Amino acid sequence: MTTIADIMRTSAVIPVLVIDDAATARPLAEALVAGGLRVLEVTLRTPAALDAIREMKQVPGAIVGAGTVVSTDQFDQVAKAGAEFIVSPGLTERLAVPIIASGIPYLPGTATAGDIMRGLDLGLTHFKFFPAETSGGLKALKALAAPFNQCRFCPTGGITEATAPDWLAFDPVLCVGGSWITTGTPAEIEAKARAASALRG
Repeated sequence: MTTIADIMRTSAVIPVLVIDDAATARPLAEALVAGGLRVLEVTLRTPAALDAIREMKQVPGAIVGAGTVVSTDQFDQVAKAGAEFIVSPGLTERLAVPIIASGIPYLPGTATAGDIMRGLDLGLTHFKFFPAETSGGLKALKALAAPFNQCRFCPTGGITEATAPDWLAFDPVLCVGGSWITTGTPAEIEAKARAASALRG
């Protein structure tokens, strides 16, 4: 069974996608996968998100998850849409317990030691660090990760092509979330994805 650790190790960068029109979802996923970024996070920020997940799942090689999941109702919806992993901006027991029970890989957001300890209490060790830059950046994550050497992170929020290599050089960081890869023509997106997939070297 695929774990969140497996998913995080699949791509150095997880594109964070805001899809306004489900018709654009499949070509976008095809360009990203062709460029080497197979893990795709579709955020629930638009009415088209659920249809976008279904469309992207038809692309061979794509691992399609749902982001910005903040309620159990949303979790039920994305599970029915076939989301292969779940990402949330924060961590609450009410949301985490049913997701963990479902067996769908889960990446909850954390920004403090209390968040991480709450996750550990639930049996989780892999977290999103969010919002990464405004929560103190790499310096803050290094301080936060020190007492939790069993934990691994995917920093997301304000990370750019220029700063991603610094984050990825920190051992507890398995991948980063970013949106800089998601704009342009399909050819431009594929080229950005190819450059991003090479960041881990």
